[in-house]
Amino acid sequence: MWEVDSLEPEKAIRRKWRTVRLLTFTSILAFAAIAVLLFSFYLYMKIIGPPPLSIPQSNLYYADDGSIIGESNSGQKRYWVSLDDISPTTIDAIIAIEDRTFYSHHGFDIKRIGGAVLANAKAMKKVQGASTITQQYARNLFLTLDKTWKRKISEAFYAIRLEINYDKDEILEGYLNTISYGHGAYGIEAASQYYFGKSAKDLSLAEGAMLSGVPKGPGIFSPLISFEKAKNRQLLILDAMKETGVISNEQADAAAKEKLIFIGKHPHHRAESAPYFYDAVKKELLTKVGLDERIVTLGGLKVFTTLDPKQQEIAESVIADTISDSSDIQVGFAAMDPRSGFVTAMVGGRDYDESSFNRATQAIRQPGSTIKPLLYYAALERGFTPSTLLRSEATTFKYNDNNSEYTPQNFNNQYANREITMAQALAVSDNMYAVKTHLFLGQEVLVDTMKNFGITTDIAQVPSLALGSSGVKVMELLNAYSMLANGGDKVEPVFIQKVEDYRGKVIYEATQNHEQLLKPQLAFVMSHMMTGMFDTKLNGYATVTGASIAPHMNRLYAGKSGSTNSDSWMAGYTPALAATVWTGYDKGSEITLTADKLYAKNIWSQFMERAIEGEPEDIHTFKPPVGVEPIPIDPVTGKIATQSCPTFRLIYFANGTEPKEICHH
Repeated sequence: MWEVDSLEPEKAIRRKWRTVRLLTFTSILAFAAIAVLLFSFYLYMKIIGPPPLSIPQSNLYYADDGSIIGESNSGQKRYWVSLDDISPTTIDAIIAIEDRTFYSHHGFDIKRIGGAVLANAKAMKKVQGASTITQQYARNLFLTLDKTWKRKISEAFYAIRLEINYDKDEILEGYLNTISYGHGAYGIEAASQYYFGKSAKDLSLAEGAMLSGVPKGPGIFSPLISFEKAKNRQLLILDAMKETGVISNEQADAAAKEKLIFIGKHPHHRAESAPYFYDAVKKELLTKVGLDERIVTLGGLKVFTTLDPKQQEIAESVIADTISDSSDIQVGFAAMDPRSGFVTAMVGGRDYDESSFNRATQAIRQPGSTIKPLLYYAALERGFTPSTLLRSEATTFKYNDNNSEYTPQNFNNQYANREITMAQALAVSDNMYAVKTHLFLGQEVLVDTMKNFGITTDIAQVPSLALGSSGVKVMELLNAYSMLANGGDKVEPVFIQKVEDYRGKVIYEATQNHEQLLKPQLAFVMSHMMTGMFDTKLNGYATVTGASIAPHMNRLYAGKSGSTNSDSWMAGYTPALAATVWTGYDKGSEITLTADKLYAKNIWSQFMERAIEGEPEDIHTFKPPVGVEPIPIDPVTGKIATQSCPTFRLIYFANGTEPKEICHH
């Protein structure tokens, strides 16, 4: 009996140890399973990567002087700034009032959550929140404030992903750039600009503490809605900052007494000036820069354009003052720096609100005689000189193996009925000389030359092409003339100098593929011949085409006018500024009034004179390259002038092409 009884305790002990071992093993398995789950969860979070931080932000557009010319947004102002561009006391204020343990927790403040639960349970309603800055940032990224469990769970996962994939400063920066401050201002920079008219980096302690109180309830704590409630919250935040030791009692007292001046106005809006240029820039962002529509609209970009505000203002005012309010004539205008290709001013119509159609970049119109400089440049390359003689008389041209006829006319049917030089033909815009040159060279030559000058619209290979019968765009002709102005260097119109993303990283920078397409000597000879349209000494059987505006010009310009029944053009340049103007009716109606026919010339000359006024003489002076020589030429015969010739003009020739004969009449 005693032996049997003595075995009972041993069995009990063995059963106890088996239970302990089983519980221990089970616990180890459970902990291991939890560890595996946590590791798997962490690994999953790493594999799926960081959450996208794509928050709609305003794009800002800058002129070449750094001024802001426009902004794209959806009624919400958002400007991303780095922590370095936010005043340190403002950052301290946000942390003190919103999340004092931000730098020590991992997305959730357990102690704070417990305290909030007890406080809310005691009050039988929600009186205290426990969301960390990370959780609030996650909520901001969702851009929704619905209170469903699905949203809350998603927000929690988002917060974990933020903590795993970003460091604390990145999270804090994101939070400060996405929280709402009311009145359409999102993020600290937009709020600082709206409330105080300054950048976030310049906020004082008092201003930063005031702004830090707004996000809790922008409709309640905005100082523009209730200054009393905003002030009380500011004082609460200053006390919190004292408790955390980031400011002293003296600093808090000084901030509390500081008088704040509120602006209550957003600084940027849609461009009232240069709306056609603004549209062209947005198109370039899509086509040349290669951004998608959403980024172009709300990507937080900083777009640094080539617009010269002074030139833009001059262009707009000159057009408004020149064209009669009672006229339906429309206008396309653009200006460019020929050295860089930078488009400095643009007007695509007389009233953007009535028509956003850009007549500088979209309209295709017949250029008339403004095409002649391209033709004559091709002729210079093929042996013509400014003194080359061709007969000016009424002519019917036969082509297509004599199966077709073409009978152009000079203005007012005025003909020299003798041989004239190329220089004089260009100055008075003789059409016979141009068509003869065109057919002599071969009709394909002008087509190829126009393409070489950057004209991409379809070109009709016909005799009338020499007189501008094939349509071009204002920007195309401006670009072509710019190549003559810069000595033959290939340029393309540039609207955007560079683009930065919302973090300040340069994602695009303009470059020019410089290529010498024209011979510098011949480009200069052509430019100098184009100054002849303003030189009344070249008057002969007809008046030079620039005679009406020449008396009002104080600089030497190269230029060419052009006209058709429904189009009026003027284009020209100095080495540092080129401009092209088209005027006419949108539907191609005939221009009948003499005053309407002068609009293009008057707009061009006034713009050039005002735009260049006060600028250094040197950059706008034509300088002959090596390989050209000025020769005194009798404008009638094209021969070297002597004392026996009544009139002469200095004409430039490429070395070896100057005339040998001497004028004796």
